[in-house]
Amino acid sequence: MAGHERVGGTRPSSRFGGAPRSSGHARPVSGSAPSWTGRRIGIGAALGRVAMVLAFAFGSLALGAGYWQVVESQSLSTSGDDAAVIAAARNVLRGEIFDRDGERLAWNKRDKNDEPYRVYADSSLSGVIGYANRQFGTAGLENAWNAQLSGVVSAYPLRELTRKFRADPSDPETLKTTLVLPLQEAAAKALGRNRGAVVMLNPRTGEVLAMVSTPTYDASAIANPTTAEATFQALKDDNRAPLLPRATQGLYVPGSAFKIVTSMAALSSGAITPTTTYSNQPAAESKGWLIDGFRVRDGHHPMTDDRELDYREAIEASCNIYFAETGVRTGSEALTDYATRLGFGADLPFDLPTAVSQITNGGGSLPGGFKDRVEIANAAYGQAEVLVTPLQMAFVASTIANDGTLMKPHLVLEASSKAGTTKVDPSIEREVVSPGIAHEIGAAMRLAVNGDVGRYFTFGAALRTVVVAGKSGTAELGPSQQPHSWFIGFAPYDDPQVAIAVLVEHSGGGDVKASPIAGNLIRAWRSWANG
Repeated sequence: MAGHERVGGTRPSSRFGGAPRSSGHARPVSGSAPSWTGRRIGIGAALGRVAMVLAFAFGSLALGAGYWQVVESQSLSTSGDDAAVIAAARNVLRGEIFDRDGERLAWNKRDKNDEPYRVYADSSLSGVIGYANRQFGTAGLENAWNAQLSGVVSAYPLRELTRKFRADPSDPETLKTTLVLPLQEAAAKALGRNRGAVVMLNPRTGEVLAMVSTPTYDASAIANPTTAEATFQALKDDNRAPLLPRATQGLYVPGSAFKIVTSMAALSSGAITPTTTYSNQPAAESKGWLIDGFRVRDGHHPMTDDRELDYREAIEASCNIYFAETGVRTGSEALTDYATRLGFGADLPFDLPTAVSQITNGGGSLPGGFKDRVEIANAAYGQAEVLVTPLQMAFVASTIANDGTLMKPHLVLEASSKAGTTKVDPSIEREVVSPGIAHEIGAAMRLAVNGDVGRYFTFGAALRTVVVAGKSGTAELGPSQQPHSWFIGFAPYDDPQVAIAVLVEHSGGGDVKASPIAGNLIRAWRSWANG
């Protein structure tokens, strides 16, 4: 039939009526794998591949178990919220806590049931030592070193290895802290009824000499079983939030104290030099500096006599215009970089938990998450979305005091038990800026406290017996709230041995509360240091 002619060279249909076989589907040779399966894998190779997969799986499991049981075992077993630690802490006679001079800060008594409870030397310690209670748990250093104070783990590694073979594995440790009780008491007294915080540390070693948050509370009343419940409930209901450790977990707008961070970024990146001036700055102090539709305001024009300020003069006069322009010139990338070196954007390396300080809320398209140049300009003098803890700002002052190197801060000097004593040595956290940059900023901070213009903003910080360097801050919070008052600094200027950060909530400008408190506490430190 037409249309059904056989094409020359094609194979006739199968005699079983099947469709013609395409030349691309040749019959397989006997003993070979069909072409659609690819090359057949020998049984030895297949078993080898299975063995490799199983070895990888078991290796991954072993590495994971090893990481948590070896690398992270110490941190897990010493965690204040570990179940074994909590169980042991309920009944054990905890190790005592002392200040660096041997003054007892925390010890034990027994209740009518002969069960131990904690007693504390002074309410000024509440924000740093915290409390230990069978019902409400632990806080502060009592929590951070709960495992050692309870004897669940030892600071002596060899004793840890033999713990399971001992009849009494518990060995509570005694802690000798870096704190100075008289400075704690002086700081709490200086803050008085204000809400605020003080952090004092040795910039060369990172040892915290005083850390106070106010309002304070009676930690002994929380620890005592007969008064614990009523005391704890009253503190929870107190709208002043006395249980908040403001020094480490309070977040605040820093105001002009943040200009020291901007200084590090601007000078280190080369955005400015110590001689940099801005020709429009004198006029802008009167009418504001206009940037992208926003006007940065300042109020220092009468005191600066229409001068174009250089870097040191701008720190001394705390000129917002100068630092707004400097921030924009520096850029968000460098500003973020140097803030990160100081610890912004992460938990701080410290014995106690810390809130995370920030220079922006993020989400913007510029480096670091800034939205625009207006935000950078305002952040450069410590406004916009900048939030800090007092401990973070103590880091800033300490870094300048220690030639640009930040030492890792710590609260414990040594831990002692029947097994022996383990000491906590000073260690470098990070080199933030060069010594030359730190010296330039330090010289400006000296003027900010002792210069004719600077004294106006840091009233009470300058002392006759020791040269203090520092920077005040007035953190604006809006028209309906009084600003926070800040001071950060160090002393002596030519041989720094103490760095300080003072925050007083809603108390007016930097000279109203924080600066004189800092002056009084540096005077108290000098008296202690001189014996």
